[in-house]
Amino acid sequence: MKRAERSFREEFSPGYYGICTIGGMLSAGTTHLAVTPLDVLKVNMQVNPIKYSSISSGFSALWREQGPSSLWRGWSGKLFGYGVQGGCRFGLYEYFKELYSNVLADQDKTFIFFLSSASAQVFADVALCPFEAIKVRVQTQHTFAKGLADGFPKLYKTEGLAGFYKGLCPLWGRNLPFSMIMFSTFEHSVDFIYGSIIKQRKQDCSRAQQLGVTCLAGYAAGAVGTVVSNPADVVVSSLYNKKAENVLQAVRKIGFVNLFTRSLPVRITLVGPVITLQWFFYDTIKVLCGL
Repeated sequence: MKRAERSFREEFSPGYYGICTIGGMLSAGTTHLAVTPLDVLKVNMQVNPIKYSSISSGFSALWREQGPSSLWRGWSGKLFGYGVQGGCRFGLYEYFKELYSNVLADQDKTFIFFLSSASAQVFADVALCPFEAIKVRVQTQHTFAKGLADGFPKLYKTEGLAGFYKGLCPLWGRNLPFSMIMFSTFEHSVDFIYGSIIKQRKQDCSRAQQLGVTCLAGYAAGAVGTVVSNPADVVVSSLYNKKAENVLQAVRKIGFVNLFTRSLPVRITLVGPVITLQWFFYDTIKVLCGL
């Protein structure tokens, strides 16, 4: 029994990757669910920037015109969609990092982090895309559907299977650079904090100290990744709401400067704490499982 338990928890075993996947699902799904009101505001600011011009006025307009329940539109897409994405992102990142570290042993660590996170994110976004297609429509088109249960059959009926993956390439454009920057920044931040600030090895620190380092590195990773991925995030919202037919048309309509600035404050407010909590919950689950 003890031998089987050790095998299950052994690093880089199938059980290890299973725990990482479950940890990623729980941490990503719950944190994204918690910030649904901010996500609703962000998407509406991207689609209708004149009406929803700031965080305070945007919340006031949504509350006044559509009621408090409007702030939780798309909650099921956030919970399940980003839960599935988080499981693939974290679980596959751990797998690819070990794989590429062995195959590309002479390569720089940053290159390994970039390649591992990009490989994981490709699969994670394929899993997320159908949920994201429903979520964005539910949040911005009030008569489209109430959630996933009625949204999936309605979208399939009107647009077919292609409707679920219309935004896959922009989604990759948003999430691939974000994931690459996020994981690399996190890994390097952790090394910097232990090596230059705490000046102790990770294994010599208490669990509380280790989780504190996780939070600091997680926030830095989220903030940097948000700035890099903002243009693609704006384009995704434009495509899903039929403000443009393709990526090039969306870029021309939005404008170069607006790609980087539209909804950026609310995204930083949204993503920074979310990524921090994701890493905190993820590492906490691993610690509780004895990893």
